[in-house]
Amino acid sequence: MAGPRRKKYTSGEGAQYVTRATAMRALQLSLKDFRRICILKGIYPREPRNRKKAQRGATGIKTLYNKKDIRFLRHEPVIWKFREQKTLGRKIGRAKALREFTEARHLMNKPVVIKLDHIVKERYPTFIDALRDMDDCLTLCHLFSTFPSIRHIPRDQSTLCRRLMLEFMQAIIHSKALRKVFISIKGYYFQVEIKGQLITWIMPHQFSFEPQTKEDVDFRIMSTFVQFYIVLLGFVNFRLYHVMNLHYPPRVRRVEETEGTDLVDKMALESERIAALNYPLISTSSSTVEEEETALDKFELDGNEASKMEKAYIEADKIQRLKTLFTGMKVFLNREVPREPLVFILRCFGAEVSWDKKLFVGATFEESDETITHQIVDRPQIESQYISRYYVQPQWVFDSVNARELLPVERYFIGAVLPPHLSPFVDDSRTEAYHPPEERELFGKNENENEEQDEVAANPPKIITNNDEAPKNSAAPVQKSVNDSDESSSEEEDEEVDLGPEALREKMKMKMIVTPGRIEEADPLEEKKKEREEYKLREKMVHKKHKALYKSMMKGRALRAKDVKVLKKKRQLIEQKKMLKS
Repeated sequence: MAGPRRKKYTSGEGAQYVTRATAMRALQLSLKDFRRICILKGIYPREPRNRKKAQRGATGIKTLYNKKDIRFLRHEPVIWKFREQKTLGRKIGRAKALREFTEARHLMNKPVVIKLDHIVKERYPTFIDALRDMDDCLTLCHLFSTFPSIRHIPRDQSTLCRRLMLEFMQAIIHSKALRKVFISIKGYYFQVEIKGQLITWIMPHQFSFEPQTKEDVDFRIMSTFVQFYIVLLGFVNFRLYHVMNLHYPPRVRRVEETEGTDLVDKMALESERIAALNYPLISTSSSTVEEEETALDKFELDGNEASKMEKAYIEADKIQRLKTLFTGMKVFLNREVPREPLVFILRCFGAEVSWDKKLFVGATFEESDETITHQIVDRPQIESQYISRYYVQPQWVFDSVNARELLPVERYFIGAVLPPHLSPFVDDSRTEAYHPPEERELFGKNENENEEQDEVAANPPKIITNNDEAPKNSAAPVQKSVNDSDESSSEEEDEEVDLGPEALREKMKMKMIVTPGRIEEADPLEEKKKEREEYKLREKMVHKKHKALYKSMMKGRALRAKDVKVLKKKRQLIEQKKMLKS
């Protein structure tokens, strides 16, 4: 007798996923609140393997979520806060409708506070986990810090983003953790290294804000992300300052009071000094504790591990030199130069920076100071110049950091045509990508050495000895043939019989001939032909199961090679046009 028949979609993919409408009904939330809770909890739609089974035979494409994630959301206390907010909104609306403005004002001054601390601890159990997810957090917070008060973005949120970003940048300056910088049309790229984790974010250019004419960007969704990222960045900043024995919130060291500071709000002046990024921070310990350089342990290793350790030693030495790249330099920034990114970079590597005191708070020395070594200028000419300093363009700072050495200033003088600004965010091991001539010029020496080593390793010289067949045009002495006359051989045998063993040994030594070897020059055409034949044989050995993957890989490689060829051709045409014009 057969068992009970199983119902359809009660197991497998049909039972693993639920649609968005089903999830909203289960949680009793509106679409707006459902999106908010999914963003805060880090729950996102899933793509099933078999959409027809996952949608239980329904046609069309629906947004699907994992059923376990929706069950997990049922016990979230933030959902009750959303319901309290909705209730409060109804009360305020009713009070306004009844023209009870005092009651409405009283309700508006008691907003529902949503705490996200438990969600941050839940999503990021350790500090390293939080650092791995800081890229989007820093980029979005830096973007929102430039926004004015607009719809769906309260002014308090933008102000808090600004304060947290300045605190993070102060921590990077103190720890000298900056590694790479780059300028693009999107903004300034920065990459720092904290606890072995690389964090990259974008600082937008300082342009005036232009409101959106069309609602293509949903600021409400972005504001929800920022609401979570603010809490995350606050946790990270607190931990960084605690590890480095610094006060949090940060406090700068006492500086000389300028005239008229009695009329200024002390807290506002302190926040402006922190925003200047030009003052050292106060430590919590009474004695100044300097950072100890972490020296790598040396072990006796063999093979590839030894080479990896050697590369690690070299990289650690380069980073130590990079931290003091601008030490001993006094740099003055002109008014037209972007102050914040340049101050951040220069202070990260030990330079003293100042600017016009009328421009921003925090200037430490005047332009007339004779001890200034460099002045950053971004204009075609300047009226009065000092002989004791270099006048360079801002790109010199960025290129020097990426090269990890102070580049010659001649190519970055006022009015000079700047060299191309190469991106440091490229993979050094790429072989099929396009390498511009400037990059080959910068790294040409090392590449040529590697190519020579590869050629020697691939084509080792062949030595011909006596055991090998002698070539036709060889200059070696001709040996006696085995088919000599019988008389000469019999005479030699008789002589050998008459001689004693010692004399016979000496005579055999005299007969031995050592011919010098000769380097055989390999025919390159034959070598290439042989390599192609071997390559075709290896292709035939590919299993049928992996042949489709292999073909797609070869197709992608051919397309990349074609793109490189097109770029090289374009470069040649551009250079030819320049030569004709000149």
